[in-house]
Amino acid sequence: MSYMETVTKVKKGQLSPVYLLYGTENYFIHNLEKLISSKVLGEEKENLAVYDLEEIPIQEVLGDVETYPFFGEKKLVFAHNPAFLKAKPERMAVEHDLHALERYLENPVDYSVLVLIAPYEKFDERKKISKLLKKSAEVAVCNPVKEYEVPKWINELSKQFNITIAEDAYEIFETELSSNLQLLESELSKLALYVGENGKVTRDIAENLVSHTTDASSLRLVDAVIEKDLAKAISIYKDLEKMKEEPIALIGLLSFQFRTIFRVKLLKMKGYSQAQMQKQLSVHPYVVKIAANREKQFSIERLKLIMDELAIADERMKQGGMEKGLAFEMLLYQLISPIKKA
Repeated sequence: MSYMETVTKVKKGQLSPVYLLYGTENYFIHNLEKLISSKVLGEEKENLAVYDLEEIPIQEVLGDVETYPFFGEKKLVFAHNPAFLKAKPERMAVEHDLHALERYLENPVDYSVLVLIAPYEKFDERKKISKLLKKSAEVAVCNPVKEYEVPKWINELSKQFNITIAEDAYEIFETELSSNLQLLESELSKLALYVGENGKVTRDIAENLVSHTTDASSLRLVDAVIEKDLAKAISIYKDLEKMKEEPIALIGLLSFQFRTIFRVKLLKMKGYSQAQMQKQLSVHPYVVKIAANREKQFSIERLKLIMDELAIADERMKQGGMEKGLAFEMLLYQLISPIKKA
């Protein structure tokens, strides 16, 4: 079952006696933990128990699950790291009695909720215990969202904060935060405080307030070159300087961006699809998508000249021929307003 399907059922109060949350998206797992806890225990936490199955055997956890709660009507037990579900589990410090778990799954108590939390991309569905869990428990898939799903999540989270996002601002979130939902939620929460309830986040607001990452800022530098906006490029560089980014490292980031644009342009000329490009270049699909949009602004010759300028600036800095910050600003000037050579 998908994360959202499980959320919907829990919100309606349709609780299962046993849950298996598996996947590598911590944002989904933490949200479900909080939601299940809220529905089972409310504000009271006396009947909450948390175990690490790398240290405590499952039979001891089940002993707690089957003990009637002293306070309240229900008990909630979180059991992390059930490595016995993996195809090739590492050597475990404790021995788990899986027969005890099998017996419990066939006849769970009605006064406890057991939540197994497996932070693994997948588990071995061929195992007997896995098959029984799929049959008897609520299994929620908590793997990261795909790139094409990011706009949907931006929309979903903005609704939760009662704000709207301008259409041209979506790219800022996609570029800066990619599919990191935890960061996305944090940034939208900050913007919601700024624009207020029912407020609108414009592109300018997003550009000014969304926390910038180094990789995303290198993309913004590429945009500044495309737009021939030297002031914008210098401003982005100054932001990166405050983030303690070295000019030589920034040249490396720019070189990667322009080299990717160059390679995507060549592959596009050969008739490759974006999926084929991604496989050929072994980079993130979003990197290919961005490069495919940007390559239209450059000729092959211009891209070669830009990469030559980057190589020259890199050599100049490493040889100490010029102060690094000044050399980088001159590089930006050369990329945006190239000086014609005799």
